[in-house]
Amino acid sequence: RVKSIHQVAATIQKLVPTARIAVAHGQMAGKELEDIMVSFVNRETDVLICTTIIESGLDIPTANTIIINRADQLGLAEIYQLRGRVGRSSLQSYAYLLVPSLDTLTKDSRDRLRALMDCNELGGGFKLAMSDLQIRGGGNLLGVSQSGHIAAIGYDLYLDLLQRTVADLKASALHGGQDKSVAEDIDTEINLQISAYIPEQYMPDISQRYVTYRRIAALATSAAAMQDELRDELVDRYGPLPPETVNLLQIVSIKRDLAALRISKLEKGKDSLVYSFMEDTPLSPEMLLRSLQTPARKRPAQAAKLTPDGRLVVPCRAATIEELFRAITQTITELRNMCNAAA
Repeated sequence: RVKSIHQVAATIQKLVPTARIAVAHGQMAGKELEDIMVSFVNRETDVLICTTIIESGLDIPTANTIIINRADQLGLAEIYQLRGRVGRSSLQSYAYLLVPSLDTLTKDSRDRLRALMDCNELGGGFKLAMSDLQIRGGGNLLGVSQSGHIAAIGYDLYLDLLQRTVADLKASALHGGQDKSVAEDIDTEINLQISAYIPEQYMPDISQRYVTYRRIAALATSAAAMQDELRDELVDRYGPLPPETVNLLQIVSIKRDLAALRISKLEKGKDSLVYSFMEDTPLSPEMLLRSLQTPARKRPAQAAKLTPDGRLVVPCRAATIEELFRAITQTITELRNMCNAAA
């Protein structure tokens, strides 16, 4: 850190009195910083004490050793970039990561350091990126919890957005130039409080798990037959599906059905399932209220209700995961029948 960098420089100077030491950080004037870096490149400085300002954009072949203090406080990509500042010539190079104590590190910090040590070979950057994805999670790029501008959205997402724009323009042309945008695909959020993932023991190779996760995610907008094909392929290659992966595929199937009904979220409460609807859902509040008022729904113990903000709360006291999925499937079937009756 800038506030302690001069103290660190003084400590190193005491340890190595003959070393020519310089300090560099982002709060220095541009000309001063440039002079220090030129001095280091010209080997007029032996040791450069600096912040992460050197993370990228520097190519100094004569630098062969880097010591990263408090590496546990840095991100995986950041440490990877810093490590890449050395070893840019034929000379043997070294990168030392300093942490207070391995026993006090958090699980994420230990995973990051382990990933760095495991990905030293050529092409390790890709494996490191997938390790970072597993440690931090995929996040929510375009969801309601995101804020700010997206500087780089990636090739796949770019093509997806391009296809949507072309579809909107075609729809507008068909309606005489009027704004007739096609319905936007929704990524229904599902929170059932159950384990749904691909266990490492089932699929040890991290790159294969990453590819499989992407294929499973794509099933939410694919035909149901594609899911059966993927399931058969996994069983053929890796053996019977573990319960967590079965849950994951079932959730993707439910997500596809909910998206067709324009349901944006499904949450499991203590004794209920809560469905949140998009504004353009084919299920109007009037249709839902009529359904709730039918004789089959009048028993208080089983009565569903529609909240003022338009969420459907369905009682559910499932004792097993199978019962939970059956209850969800039953509700989806009832909602789909309701739409078909109104069509």
